Formats: sequence, C-alpha cells, structure tokens
Amino acid sequence: MSVAEIISTVLLALGGLVMLAGAVGVVRFPDFYTRLHAAGKADTLGQGLILLGLALPAGLGLVSFKIALIILFIFVLNPTATHALARGAWVIGLQPWARDRAGEQPAEEDA
Repeated sequence: MSVAEIISTVLLALGGLVMLAGAVGVVRFPDFYTRLHAAGKADTLGQGLILLGLALPAGLGLVSFKIALIILFIFVLNPTATHALARGAWVIGLQPWARDRAGEQPAEEDA
C-alpha cells in the first residue's frame, strides 16, 4: 500500500467514526436542539473526511476538483440547513431542554 492509500483509509475510517458518534448523539440526546447539533456537526465533519479520503488517491485532476467543490458546498450548506431547522423549531415554539426539568422526559412532540 502506498502512503496515499494509507492516509485515505485513515480518513475514511475517521469519517465513519465521526458519523457513528453523531448517530449515537441523535439517539442519546434529550431534545430536538441537542440532537440537531450532534447531527449537524458530525455530518459536516464526517462527510468532509470521507470525501477527502476519496479525493486523495485520485490525485490532482478533475475528480479531485469536483470532490473539493462538493466539500465546499457541504461546509457551507450543512450548517445553514441546521440553522434553518433550529430557527424553524424556535419560531413554532419548540422549547429547548432545561436543567430544571432534567428529571422529566421530553414531551412527545419534542422527540
């Protein structure tokens, strides 16, 4: 294996682990906002690492350029979409989880 293939494998594995951690956060966190935070951060970083791992063995060329554009779009659009979802939830009145209600389960509409 070449050095590029090893680095690519490591990036792909790290991206998969970050996305797995985000999925665990979506399942474990108590309310919509914290779940959205876990999903948004993990998806952006995980997808970026995976795409970088795919672009590395391709070398410099059209394929790597296209993957770089996709990474750029992901790093701009994922946080924007996450913010739009959070803002929409806030506008319709969805309240965030609070420590004073820590013993309570989230309401059914929060889940």
